[in-house]
Amino acid sequence: MNRYLLPLSVLGTAVGGAVLLRDYVAGGVCPSKATIPGKTVIVTGANTGIGKQTALELGRRGGNIILACRDMEKCEAAAKDIRGETLNHRVRARHLDLASLKSIREFAAKIIEEEEQVHILVNNAAVMRCPHWTTDDGFEMQFGVNHLGHFLLTNLLLDKLKASAPSRIINLSSLAHVAGHIDFDDLNWEKRKYDTKAAYCQSKLAIILFTRELSRQLQGTGVTVNALHPGVARTELGRHTGMHSSAFSSFTLGPIFWLLVKSPQLAAQPSTYLAVAEELEGVSGKYFDGLKEKPPAPEAEDEEVAQRLWAESARLVGLEMSGGSSGRGQSLPK
Repeated sequence: MNRYLLPLSVLGTAVGGAVLLRDYVAGGVCPSKATIPGKTVIVTGANTGIGKQTALELGRRGGNIILACRDMEKCEAAAKDIRGETLNHRVRARHLDLASLKSIREFAAKIIEEEEQVHILVNNAAVMRCPHWTTDDGFEMQFGVNHLGHFLLTNLLLDKLKASAPSRIINLSSLAHVAGHIDFDDLNWEKRKYDTKAAYCQSKLAIILFTRELSRQLQGTGVTVNALHPGVARTELGRHTGMHSSAFSSFTLGPIFWLLVKSPQLAAQPSTYLAVAEELEGVSGKYFDGLKEKPPAPEAEDEEVAQRLWAESARLVGLEMSGGSSGRGQSLPK
């Protein structure tokens, strides 16, 4: 039997080295050990994948965690899992459907009424490359959920975030934004043949433009906002792409996926880092690829496009550009 000992030890070393290489390529773990005892955190889309792992990481660091999800059965189960794993009992489930402006307003109103403070908002939820669906309000689903839903939610919670300063907003975008373009003549794909990939890329570009303009408006308030690409993760988000289920992907690209595709735990590290790192205090309007700040695509840095998108987004969701109240939402920050 001794003849097997050397090969097994070599195999063990090889496997261990491969795992380390994969983790290195995928980006590594959050370097900050900072804790957030008593701070209130909202994570959208937190019943599974990156969102659930982000909520778990922040719950482990002492946060008062609110999981904001559409599917309450899954949300309650996720909250129970996180409470059990972290022994933090301040983890709650709340209903939020980002495909419904009515649901977003109801969620925000309840948060404003029930929570004394909100310190961290993680806009994590997303739809990726789905069929040509529309939201309850008629928006193309990816643009409506990924951008417009979080745009409205963030604006409705801004006063609470400002009152809780220093506070942080983290917007999950994607490297796919580099292939995106904001088509102001047809944001909702009503005139063109629907291209689900292009629609996804547009929505992720919109998130970075929103981040940039919001950061400009929030200067001097103590509230920061940054966008990030978490990496490609093996989560339910890719269920419409067939990326993990096709025979070609499994057998031909399997080794590449294993090396480059992150676990949800690893993909949650950038969100955790932006939420807690003391060295990022005051850093705002930036784009992070994993744990490192990097310049986004040129269109994502176009201030004119960012301001125009803000105005159009405000019109679509029923927010006024200045003063008063539209009756459907609160006025935009000045």
